[in-house]
Amino acid sequence: MLGHAFRRRREIERMLLSGKKLTVSELMGRYCVGRKSISRDFEVIGEELPVISKQGYNGGYFLMDGVGKNQNTLSQEQLECLEKVAVSCAAEDREKPVIYDKINTSFTYLDNGSELFKVVNVEMQDTIEEYVSLAARIVREQKECFTAPMGNDIYQFSSFPWVSFTHISHTESGKKDNATPMIDWGKYFIRDEKVMLPFSVQVHHSFVDGVHIGKLANLLQSYLDEFE
Repeated sequence: MLGHAFRRRREIERMLLSGKKLTVSELMGRYCVGRKSISRDFEVIGEELPVISKQGYNGGYFLMDGVGKNQNTLSQEQLECLEKVAVSCAAEDREKPVIYDKINTSFTYLDNGSELFKVVNVEMQDTIEEYVSLAARIVREQKECFTAPMGNDIYQFSSFPWVSFTHISHTESGKKDNATPMIDWGKYFIRDEKVMLPFSVQVHHSFVDGVHIGKLANLLQSYLDEFE
């Protein structure tokens, strides 16, 4: 099965080659993804489609010079449209924080009989039942280890069910735009007839303070207390 990002990029290519004027906001709304995902889409499209280069080698935006065999070639007008979206993505990412109307999820999944994990991207749903059903279907259908770049419009989840950890941390690039929350849980255990589950949250301190983590912990505990 083809990944969501692959199908999305093919659709964007077709719209671009048909001469349709594209905007970042339109594409984000159409595909329910964040700005970084659209930015990466245009980088990949630029790598795949030869163009009549406007700015020399690679066109300045990962855009290839020359004409490949049996490939479409972008016209000057189409190239300008592609560049406009790419520049808009980069400029808005650098200059200001973004409040997303919707946050989706990305989690690691280990297939049975394998030690290779895959990263599964699933749109947030209205209920946990709908989410679990959709996630299970995507897990079954997805064959690739990675299907799309991870932007800032997601929660990253990872399970570590072999160890009941007391602390866990992730490598961090230190880039100011790396604001994706990373959530982990470990191996549950029984203590005083209660089920205990190690739980970790790593966030960007420029956006999140301890009080917000406290609110998350309280809400999660309340949900688990009522869970049947």
